[in-house]
Amino acid sequence: MTSPVIRLDPNTLTLSTQAARIAAEPLAEAYRTRTPYPYGCFDNFLPPEVVERVREEVRVLPEAESMFNRPQENLKSSFLPERLPTYTRNLFYALNSRPFLMFLEELTGIQGLIPDPYFAGGGLHVVANGGHLDIHADFNHHKKLNLERRINVLIYLNKDWREEWGGSFEIWNNDMTEQKAKFAPLFNRMCCFNTGSDTFHGNPDLVNHPDGEPRMSLALYYYTATWDDTRKSHSTLFKPRPGTMDRKDSVEKRHAILKDMLPPALYRRIGHRLRRLGV
Repeated sequence: MTSPVIRLDPNTLTLSTQAARIAAEPLAEAYRTRTPYPYGCFDNFLPPEVVERVREEVRVLPEAESMFNRPQENLKSSFLPERLPTYTRNLFYALNSRPFLMFLEELTGIQGLIPDPYFAGGGLHVVANGGHLDIHADFNHHKKLNLERRINVLIYLNKDWREEWGGSFEIWNNDMTEQKAKFAPLFNRMCCFNTGSDTFHGNPDLVNHPDGEPRMSLALYYYTATWDDTRKSHSTLFKPRPGTMDRKDSVEKRHAILKDMLPPALYRRIGHRLRRLGV
């Protein structure tokens, strides 16, 4: 078996900063030069016993904080780390620590990365059979911290997964004319990519495991203090794939129009109520 990319101690979940930087060095050029935007896919990313232990812990889960059931994002649940078992929770904290930030900075070339202590939108993601997440660009602004979103990290927990069972992570070009890459959500595979308003990606093919097992992943997002008043914040921007039954996201388009037309205080009051109704 090949050595893990990140030599995280399986017992303490600690990592040497120097070792993290060294691990990223040979991967950086390929990552930074990929198109249509920088990305990487790394197998055997963590020591396998770490991911095995997490997978075992999350077989039984609490009630989800967020559940998504709409045409663009269906049968997907999200769980914050603070409500997960101890070892899994501590792994999230390790991936928010300085050594892992040094790995990401060396890999991506983006300096001053900031982890999200609130795990907004992140945590453990579970997509049940029949579920999917259409191609999209992510929200770009962490409003609570006033930070710009820069990097996504996804680590998959799915043992012996086959591509024909759906749920593969896809990367598309800016004008949605071509799929540029596709990665099955294999056990201990990490996908990392730069995020922006035109970094389109998703897992649009329906999950279809023969034994009904869900697609599971750890999701962490990283930011920089580069947001300013010249930027325009947006929520998730969905784009249909050509020649498919993917649906346009009329809800977000409607909110963008309302946000431009209404005073901020009025939009916050009305927009919040409309979102609760799914309108």
